[in-house]
Amino acid sequence: MNDIRKIAVIGGGASGLIAAGYAAFNGADVTLFERNSVMGKKVRITGKGRCNVTNNCDLNEFLANVIRNPKFLYAALSNFLPADTMEFFENLGVPLKTERGRRVFPVSDKAADIARALEKYARDNGVKIINQRVKSLCVSENADLSVTGVKTEQGEYNFDAVIIATGGISYTGTGSDGDGYKLAKSVGIEVTPLKPSLVPIETEEDVSELAGVAPRNVVLSLVKKNSGKVVFSEMGEMLFTHFGISGPLTLSASAHISDMNPADFIAKIDMKPALDEAELDRRLLSDFAKYQNRDYINALGDLLPAKMIPCVAAKSGIDPHMKVNSITKEQRRSLLNTLKGLSFRLKRFRPIEEAIITAGGVAVREINPSTMASKKIGGLYFAGEVIDVDAYTGGYNLQIAFSTGMLAGQNAAWGVS
Repeated sequence: MNDIRKIAVIGGGASGLIAAGYAAFNGADVTLFERNSVMGKKVRITGKGRCNVTNNCDLNEFLANVIRNPKFLYAALSNFLPADTMEFFENLGVPLKTERGRRVFPVSDKAADIARALEKYARDNGVKIINQRVKSLCVSENADLSVTGVKTEQGEYNFDAVIIATGGISYTGTGSDGDGYKLAKSVGIEVTPLKPSLVPIETEEDVSELAGVAPRNVVLSLVKKNSGKVVFSEMGEMLFTHFGISGPLTLSASAHISDMNPADFIAKIDMKPALDEAELDRRLLSDFAKYQNRDYINALGDLLPAKMIPCVAAKSGIDPHMKVNSITKEQRRSLLNTLKGLSFRLKRFRPIEEAIITAGGVAVREINPSTMASKKIGGLYFAGEVIDVDAYTGGYNLQIAFSTGMLAGQNAAWGVS
């Protein structure tokens, strides 16, 4: 009698490759189906091509950075912690380094090294890779529903278990176009509404003149228009684009309002968070004394990037060609308020295709958190972004992919539901 379990993994991204490799490591006969000829296509472009692999923090801090359904991830993360991920890649010959915010990157700064290591791990453990798109799941028709295989354009394959690790619908150019959600729905599994998360935001104002400006060490706050309530406020780096705002701070901010309408918020930027109002006023007096005979527009170069000066000058309400020595105390106060709260009205999120991750997905109540197995369909498992869990930027989302992938691979190999 052959006791070796045959397992299909759908998706050759971070969660799929690690799930396939670990299932094979645990003795299963594993076939991975990936429609792209290149494995880990999305991994290769994460972190601006550097790949923020994980975050070097403990379990409790990690869970505090999960936006949706953190409790669901407790078992998966306990089973495979960020420290385990770091050891995993070091053992695969990819040295890592920890940077600001405990973000972990390959020493090489090459995301492709992570993608290649994941593929090598899968192949070295005997995983067979087939470049075909899975069109449907095969499910037994008896009372105890269970998967019996998959169908592709090329034919039908029989398996004892199937792991869906197809990712979300962000970055569709990498092949993540929602196949996993369709497969889940086709067998009666609930999928929650899909929305962009960690996504740039358009502004009502035309900020195209600021495109490319990347202020660092600023504080971005999101303020609700009708109540003045601050729902997000953090220091870091952001980026102005031709359509609005992006960069790490904006992406994190978007996650805080992913279930809301961005048009209900104003973005306020403290350009000088290291200075309180009294200190900033002294700085302005010093600069104004230095440039007292210049036009106002030409006296802000020590305070701001050149491309930001026209915008700040306009928002301060001071005539740009007014001589600095004529500026009143009230006008100086207006400039101070502008520097401490440069405001832009938000309009909408950029399309979900531009989001780093997808919010929503296979409902967590459909999945056993201790095994990643479907509660409805025997032999069906889920891993990674296809599940309704997501976190802030900083390596958390890739770690979720690794932890859920490991757990799904292990339990599929062992036949544990």
